[in-house]
Amino acid sequence: MKTSTKYAAATAAVFAAPAAFAADKAEVQFWHAMGGQLGEITDKFAADFNAQSDSCVINSTYKGNYTENMTAAIAAFRAGEQPHIVQVFEVGTATMMAAGDKGAIYPVHKLMKDAGIDFDQSKYLPAVISYYTDTDGNLLSLPFNSSTPVLWYNKTALDAAGVAVPTTWDEVEEVARALKANGVEKPFSFGWQSWSNIENFSAWHNVDMGTEQNGFASLSTEFTFNNDAVVNHIQRIADMGEEGLFVYGGRRGDSRGQFVNGETALWINSSAYYGGFKNDIKDFEFGQAMLPLDSSLAEAPQNSIIGGATLWVLNGHEKPEYTCAAEFFQFVSAPEQQAYWHQTTGYVPITTAAYELSKEQGFYETDPGTDTAIKQLSLNAPTPASKGLRFGNFVQIRDVINEELEAVWSGEKDAKTAMDDAVKRGNTLLRKFQGANS
Repeated sequence: MKTSTKYAAATAAVFAAPAAFAADKAEVQFWHAMGGQLGEITDKFAADFNAQSDSCVINSTYKGNYTENMTAAIAAFRAGEQPHIVQVFEVGTATMMAAGDKGAIYPVHKLMKDAGIDFDQSKYLPAVISYYTDTDGNLLSLPFNSSTPVLWYNKTALDAAGVAVPTTWDEVEEVARALKANGVEKPFSFGWQSWSNIENFSAWHNVDMGTEQNGFASLSTEFTFNNDAVVNHIQRIADMGEEGLFVYGGRRGDSRGQFVNGETALWINSSAYYGGFKNDIKDFEFGQAMLPLDSSLAEAPQNSIIGGATLWVLNGHEKPEYTCAAEFFQFVSAPEQQAYWHQTTGYVPITTAAYELSKEQGFYETDPGTDTAIKQLSLNAPTPASKGLRFGNFVQIRDVINEELEAVWSGEKDAKTAMDDAVKRGNTLLRKFQGANS
């Protein structure tokens, strides 16, 4: 992998440098949700920035998973002890925007302007920033780690079964049968099931998930994902489960182990698993391909939508500290940092320049398929149905969807009943959010 030599050459001494090295430096508290290798790289960004800054110290702190980090930041704000920067996953966007309406948020476009830093939104990938802009097109939070679901496949297992990588859902079934017949125990699975099989399935086929442009246009949005397209898709997967072709492995990335140990040969989940797979998979050749298409719904895919998180700035601190936050944002957005992040983790580069730098460094030649996520996101200009989602209380609503999908996989409900129930329960939470923020 040809990453930037200059950037990759950080030393252990950088990590060891104490935050209070210079008493006159402005300190910025940065709470994130990146664990393991991702956390090490996130902390490295902060350490490298600190090493080259004469006036700033970024204190990078892991606060648990996405939900835990967001909950901790909200509680801290209520107690008047909020960090300057908090990483929030994409489904928390509507909640953070509502907090901004109440004065809690310092919008990124204003932060950069106030700090006198040249900030050109056109340099960022449109599919990434469109998720995080207000109605006037101004960026509210800084994209940091963005990914999209892809189809991960075990090439060794596919070759042994004499089948190719599937491109349609009909082919997914056919390939899964061939894999099963050839001894693959759990041919097909996925993670983050609402994101991959409802949110992205809908965008990929240009099908609305809710009214009011999937929540972008109004808080009065209502869910519509109990439509025939989604219901038939979920029922297809349930039927595959009955046949032993699909095995549910849990929420989030719980089923990752199934793919890594070879039990599963087709796995839909985030492109950001690339870095971990390169480290952990030694016994077979793997790759990533675009999401399958349901050819009964569309002749060609529209575009996928992102997952991941952005960096939000909270009000209540001193101007020098906000200047440091802006300078840090400029640093992590630079092509060298973004190319390194992209190539090491599998998250997409948030800027066009970082994508071009990765091309120049030969990354897509030495690591083929690693531009799949970028191609998916940039396939077509986003439509109202494929721009993304902005539903209030969506963190809780995803749990509702998880519960209803799990009832399908266990055979307790058929897909239609489960999706009707998920929409009804989800709309109740939408109305609560609307009532609290209108």
